[in-house]
Amino acid sequence: MNVDILLYDGFDELDGIGPYEVFDYAMEYASESGDAAGRVRYVTLDERDSVTASHGTRVGVDGTLPEPDAADVPDLLVVPGGGWNARDEEASAWAEARKGDVPRALAAHHAAGTRIASVCTGSMLLAEAGVTDGRRAVTHAGAIDELRESGAEVVDARVVDDGDLLTAGGVTSGIDLALYLVEREFGGDVADRVATVIEYERRYEVAGESESD
Repeated sequence: MNVDILLYDGFDELDGIGPYEVFDYAMEYASESGDAAGRVRYVTLDERDSVTASHGTRVGVDGTLPEPDAADVPDLLVVPGGGWNARDEEASAWAEARKGDVPRALAAHHAAGTRIASVCTGSMLLAEAGVTDGRRAVTHAGAIDELRESGAEVVDARVVDDGDLLTAGGVTSGIDLALYLVEREFGGDVADRVATVIEYERRYEVAGESESD
């Protein structure tokens, strides 16, 4: 499973770094059987060496997000949130929504069939792209009303699995989202092993595709 985490200036550190660590451990453990498990990397839309997160952490970038029809398109594209509720106009999910480049890229990937997962207010970037219209989704508590008004069907859950679209609520829910996906891809033993090594007590409030709220 190849995973790209799309970064931008002002993303929330835990939204991106939490899932990255979970996926990195999972792929290490899953590859111990001798099979290639995939890779996880940080990408941006434009070529650059690093981005600055919402609390000032500078994070190195591995590459740029491939075009939706490229051979190296990710199996999973993860979109962190950050700064949405503060309406930070310089560096935040809110700023990226206003610029429009990230929503356009997300809409193109969704239309091409890329599976997309968002953490916290990353779902608002998906809403701006029209991806959550009529879809079951969740976001940070402070943006729930906006998500509902955008046309999404808001679900009260830690993680919402709506097939090719997955969303997670608050900041730390990205870890639960990643562990959920690891369990589906590599099995419960790998997911439990990752949760143990990072000493994280999993929360299992996942609304599946076939469930109703």
